[in-house]
Amino acid sequence: MTVNNPSENNYFDALPSGRLGLIALQSCTELGQKVNDYLVEWRRGRDFKGESSLYHAGYSRDNYLISHKISRFGTGEGKGVINDSIRGDDMFILVDICNYSITYRMFGYENRMSPDDHFGDLKRTIAAIGGKARRINVIMPFLYESRQNVRNGRESLDCALALQELVRMGVENIITFDAHDPRVQNAIPRHGFETVTCSYQFIKNILRYGENVKVDSDHLMVISPDEAGMKRSIYLANNLGVDMGMVYRRRDYSTIIDGRNPIVAHEFLGTDVAGKDMIIMDDMLSSGNTMIEVATLLKKMGARNIYFCATFGMFTNGLEHIDQAYKDGLFTKIFTTNLVYQRPELQSRRYYHCCDLSKYIALLIDTLNHDTSISDLLDPAARIQKVLRRYADGEEI
Repeated sequence: MTVNNPSENNYFDALPSGRLGLIALQSCTELGQKVNDYLVEWRRGRDFKGESSLYHAGYSRDNYLISHKISRFGTGEGKGVINDSIRGDDMFILVDICNYSITYRMFGYENRMSPDDHFGDLKRTIAAIGGKARRINVIMPFLYESRQNVRNGRESLDCALALQELVRMGVENIITFDAHDPRVQNAIPRHGFETVTCSYQFIKNILRYGENVKVDSDHLMVISPDEAGMKRSIYLANNLGVDMGMVYRRRDYSTIIDGRNPIVAHEFLGTDVAGKDMIIMDDMLSSGNTMIEVATLLKKMGARNIYFCATFGMFTNGLEHIDQAYKDGLFTKIFTTNLVYQRPELQSRRYYHCCDLSKYIALLIDTLNHDTSISDLLDPAARIQKVLRRYADGEEI
């Protein structure tokens, strides 16, 4: 975000819906601390006239993080504990269901926490609140079970069930980022559900760390690695004023390997890419194999620099094959966010840049706490055009 003083946008004329409370579960400790620091700084410097009233006492505080704990028994069962008063608070709970770095003991064995474990801890925390908060909002950057959001045959519909379970427990708003398919919100039509994009953060970091990027249709192109990401790539290409292309992945639908139909061929659909820089946009980088295959295809067609942008950098198969692809010259940079856990060794890679979303999340929380519309925050078109103008004028990004 380029917003240094959010008060200038008049987002905060409305009164808060309740005293702000922030719970960053263990999976989101670092991100939660950054968000808290922004909230503390902004509210200290804001002239909020209602703070003197008893109803809005505690508007400006040194810390918005609520003390809590998840305790586990030797069997692996757990319980959630809230140590601070949250009565009447407007609660925001942050959870990263992909944080596999956290472990717990079960029957003497060390277990890594799975998405199911993190979702269980989220429910335990909501249960510990016990209905005493004025409102509960969940910020879950990677939407739990979002890859199992549609039904094909007799199989579970996990994402829809999870959303329904949360709202039955009293959650009013769910905020996620780049949901695999936003239409899953139809499972909870009477409750708030927002899926936030990271296009602005990616563009800003590409302009900042890319190699002499020229933003015009003769030198730059946006690529969707499959048909599912077309909407995301079209939005980015239109805001940059450049062409876009798509890589069609032909699959063998008669075979299922590791729960998916294997890809048998990649076919490029679009204009000539020779000599152009490529921005490949996707919602997640899981193993990285698709990225490497698409980059290989584009390099054979004469592409120049290749920048891969993914909201969630999982790297489930490790970094060795990514390192080798970089050595082979298949891509220039990888940009992902800090919305999910990033292994420490990834941060040291020359090709990797992390896009920090903590300031953006803090602004969303601050605005929602004032019961103000976040529509302008969800559409970054104006901010994208502003940073492009600054880049064109030679200003620091």
